[in-house]
Amino acid sequence: MLLTGCTGLLGRYLLRDLLLDGCHVAVMARPSRKETASARVEGIMQMWERECGTPLPRPVCLEGDVCQPGLGLSSQDRAWVAASCNLMLHSAASLTFHADGSGEPYNTNVGGTRNVLDLCADLDIGDLHYVSTAYVCGLREERAMEGDLDFGQQFRNEYEKTKLQAEQLVRAADFLNQLTVYRPAVIAGDSRTGYTNTYHGLYMYLKLMSVLVRNTPPGPDGVRDTPVRLEMTGDEPRNIIPVDWVSAVMCHLLGTPEAHGKTFHLAPEIPLTPREIIEAGYTYFKSRGVEFAGPATATDTPISDMDQNAHENMGMYKEYEVSDPEFDLTNLQEYAGHLPCPIIDDAMMHRFWKYGEDDRWGKRRPQQTTPCSSIERHCSELLVDSQPNSGCQALRINFRALGPSGGDWLLHVNDGRLAGVERGVSSQSDASFQIDSERFWCLTTQRAGFPVADVDKALDTSPSRRQHTLSELCSALFGVTVCQERVTAPAAQQPANVTLLTQTD
Repeated sequence: MLLTGCTGLLGRYLLRDLLLDGCHVAVMARPSRKETASARVEGIMQMWERECGTPLPRPVCLEGDVCQPGLGLSSQDRAWVAASCNLMLHSAASLTFHADGSGEPYNTNVGGTRNVLDLCADLDIGDLHYVSTAYVCGLREERAMEGDLDFGQQFRNEYEKTKLQAEQLVRAADFLNQLTVYRPAVIAGDSRTGYTNTYHGLYMYLKLMSVLVRNTPPGPDGVRDTPVRLEMTGDEPRNIIPVDWVSAVMCHLLGTPEAHGKTFHLAPEIPLTPREIIEAGYTYFKSRGVEFAGPATATDTPISDMDQNAHENMGMYKEYEVSDPEFDLTNLQEYAGHLPCPIIDDAMMHRFWKYGEDDRWGKRRPQQTTPCSSIERHCSELLVDSQPNSGCQALRINFRALGPSGGDWLLHVNDGRLAGVERGVSSQSDASFQIDSERFWCLTTQRAGFPVADVDKALDTSPSRRQHTLSELCSALFGVTVCQERVTAPAAQQPANVTLLTQTD
């Protein structure tokens, strides 16, 4: 599948979880001022490896931009997508609430979606999975149904409006064979770690509370007084969901063919309330003093300097303070009912605050990406011009390298020599071979750092395909010899120049 938006909060979780599920993924990313698109994606993957403690697969990385015609893909990358991708997962979006001189959120949310559809139409990709938002319902008091879309609703901001327009575009694309729409509510951080890479939504409130309360000295009893009057009852529902849950549900639905073609609201069964957020803050900061005055008793006169500062900084999300819609979850419960949304309790709220404070609310210097040699470049340097001997069948081998500089490639082997390297994999290959990048470099530099048996375990061939000897693969892929050879194929099926090897160093 081709994934857009992989550097966003949800996108990086989708990338991790899809790869862990064994999916073959290509991503499209923009370069930054300091990094190439590939370096940005590699940094994300190394972050996940540090958390998981194990080498991970790598996606095929394409440089592009959804705001450009044809997504800004090169002719070579465009040809590769046409030959290799049959599913598009469009997650890229702008979270800008109100239009400004940059043209956002229209450029990304509407124009970018139109460009994605144009590419799908041109390259015959008929299976589209689109990430919308639950708030295409706009200002609505009654329950928002999964089957609803445009009924003349008013919107709180231009973000909601552009996401409705984008969803209208994908639903009007008659060339699509299948359209699946995911409508998440407000996405917060990781339920287990508190991680986020964006400080919008809930995290904006958490940051504001942290700054205001931390700058208030505790009283004689050790408690900080925070006199703030909120124009709400405190019991208004807030549809906030952890990002790791959203990704887990979407990956499950992506892997469930019966769920395709439907629309899913991704919202909690038990919404969070402002009172629960404030009370979690009381225990985290050891504070008190917030008053829920209710809209009927609202006043324009601040009750303290902190109260004035709080209201001046909450204006961006004021449209969401009164209430949140109730979202129909019929499809979600039918196809992913075994994955209930985690309840955001005090402990999870504390993790959100701790991560934000440790991260200095996005200002902490990011951990540097470890430089790594290119496996693809190394394999290309091993290429030889060769034609198979008469009667010798050329091999097509899916090769997956885990860890830094890893990726998926289809290797062409003629006469036991590496004759071609293509990005991605093929369902028509003769065999699959997987190894982590550390062991790859150990083999290619002929440094014996692990048992040959470990290489043997990496060989995966289905019963319906040819079996290949370990020496055939290692000789062809890496140009090295191995000891303790084990023959698994009839001699007549082996390439003519494969020699069974004896004990070597």
